[in-house]
Amino acid sequence: MILRDRPSALHLFFILRGSILPRIAGPLLATIAIAMAVTLVHGRLFDTKITLTPIPFSLIGLALAIFLGFRNSAAYDRWWEGRRLWGEVLIRGRSLARLWLNHVTPADAAETKAQMYRLIAYAYALKHGLRGVGDERAAAFLADDEVADPAHGVNAPDFILRRFSAQVAAASRDNRLSPLMAAEIEENLTALAGVQAGCERIRSTPLPFAYTLMLHRTAYLYCLLLPFGLVDSIGYATPLVVGLISYTFFGLDALGDEIEEPFGRLANDLPLDSLCRRLEIDLRAALGETELPPTLQPVDFCLM
Repeated sequence: MILRDRPSALHLFFILRGSILPRIAGPLLATIAIAMAVTLVHGRLFDTKITLTPIPFSLIGLALAIFLGFRNSAAYDRWWEGRRLWGEVLIRGRSLARLWLNHVTPADAAETKAQMYRLIAYAYALKHGLRGVGDERAAAFLADDEVADPAHGVNAPDFILRRFSAQVAAASRDNRLSPLMAAEIEENLTALAGVQAGCERIRSTPLPFAYTLMLHRTAYLYCLLLPFGLVDSIGYATPLVVGLISYTFFGLDALGDEIEEPFGRLANDLPLDSLCRRLEIDLRAALGETELPPTLQPVDFCLM
């Protein structure tokens, strides 16, 4: 996620970090080149003059802008829902730590540490699962027998919640935890399971492909044909106008693709590394540890 102050008006045109421009540079340059060629030949294709007026492009452009805006709104809703779900991870993780530390009589100090570390491991395992990478960081907070358990490799976040819940049940059976507090803890664990399901739904259910494909095709065809509708009315300014319009439409199209999947490692994706580190710091501090990892800071204005 990009974190930076609003740049000055002049600097605004030279920012590439977090910009969509590198992703659309190829199609944008190709469109401008076609517009220059159309301008030089005055709208002729071989010996045929292609006569188009700006009117149909105005109507199509308006409709295209509306549909692109709708798609980007839907993509941003997915991005924001992902952020809300990860905010829930922090809320529930801190709540579980508080409930366990204040209401459970631990069998020994190792039990409390193991429970706090399981919550940390849950966040890392969820992040790794959503990004499709290995969970070495999560495994560092689990016991060797838990990492070796076959169930851990099937669905690590759910496995960790089951182990946490098993310790809650054991404490309840041993009368070290009241039934009321046990129910409260289980409610928070259920909420974390809901967070995982919500994140998996976002990751595994993209926007309908046919809808996205139609917008891709329409945007590209519109920008490729646009020079023929402008060259007779604005002449040598055609490449400039086509470039500005293409940048807007291609940029909105590519931006929707980028934020539709908010759990990746692109510059505009959610800072899952930072959120996991925040929970790790809070829970280890709750245990009384003093050698805590530092809060992650943006690198080149990008917080991962």
